[in-house]
Amino acid sequence: MFNSQRQNQKQFSTTKLSNYLPPRSLQNGLLMTLYVAFRANKIWQKNIIETEPFYQEKIFLGAQEVPIYGLVAIPKQAKGTIIGTYGITGDLDNQWFLRILGRKAYARGYAVVLFDWRGHGKTASLSPTLTSDGLYEGEDFVKIAGAAKEMGCPAPFWFTGYSLGGQLALWGIKSALNHPDLAGGAVICPSLDSNRSLTYLEQHPVGKYVEQKIAQSLKQLALKLHSYHPNDFDLAAINRANSIRCFDHELVINRLGFSSTEEYYEACNALYLLPQLTKPTLILYAEDDPLFNPAIIPDLKQACDHNRAIDLILTKYGGHVGYISNQTCQQNYGDRDCWWAWNRVLDWCDQTDFN
Repeated sequence: MFNSQRQNQKQFSTTKLSNYLPPRSLQNGLLMTLYVAFRANKIWQKNIIETEPFYQEKIFLGAQEVPIYGLVAIPKQAKGTIIGTYGITGDLDNQWFLRILGRKAYARGYAVVLFDWRGHGKTASLSPTLTSDGLYEGEDFVKIAGAAKEMGCPAPFWFTGYSLGGQLALWGIKSALNHPDLAGGAVICPSLDSNRSLTYLEQHPVGKYVEQKIAQSLKQLALKLHSYHPNDFDLAAINRANSIRCFDHELVINRLGFSSTEEYYEACNALYLLPQLTKPTLILYAEDDPLFNPAIIPDLKQACDHNRAIDLILTKYGGHVGYISNQTCQQNYGDRDCWWAWNRVLDWCDQTDFN
């Protein structure tokens, strides 16, 4: 019954759901990505009907007893719980794309847990622990789910994230394979192979500027960590961190016991997790994502084709965590707004049988 149902979902995903269309001006991955980064972030509240739920603050304890700051909202008669976080930089105050999920999930009757992952936002103020790109964040998801259940958040639980946060959520699903309350997870444009994609960005004529922008944000993150925990971070090392790779080399890998960034990225590689996932998992991935090496796509397809637990929605357009839909696309799917990816994630959660 389970295999038959999952196979039907895979067929549904690769036919109807891949028929996503953005406005004509955004049928380019880089333009979509830039639009989301510099325009949609200013007008998103005008393009959503659902209102912000009332969140209560909560300090969770993750792996290694690391304190993690989160927000929790529980509607009456909640039908399940969605736990999510964001990408490589940012915090809960400015990650508006994650707040869209919170609004939509709560309106559909899900309890919502959003959190600042290691080294980010208010979690950074609570602990000098830096990121591990999934190696410990996977267990963080599981620990958060357990504490959220004690607060009244009901099973089933779904883990979600986008970009690097998608990689973290995949590690969370892997960490909870034997957890009876985890239904599965859904990720949008997850980072899957940092070694290949970072090299691709560094060598791409436009991508190298995107990489530098991200690196600047990481340096600001490190300086904020230093302000909270001055005895735990070397300013000279922070000043040398002028690229993503340098940030990980100077600040991350030694704390985790790796001898090189290549070794670290290989250990975190989420592509290796996909054959191991047995919980229902949805992956939304755009072929024109400008941040990831397109050579990853055949490997992604092969891994998903051989695992009935995974539903891969591979789209021609979408950019990096974009997926703004045009009006025709909205009408075809019965959506009330342009946030195609989150609408599909929640539809999928609604339709996936936990039992």
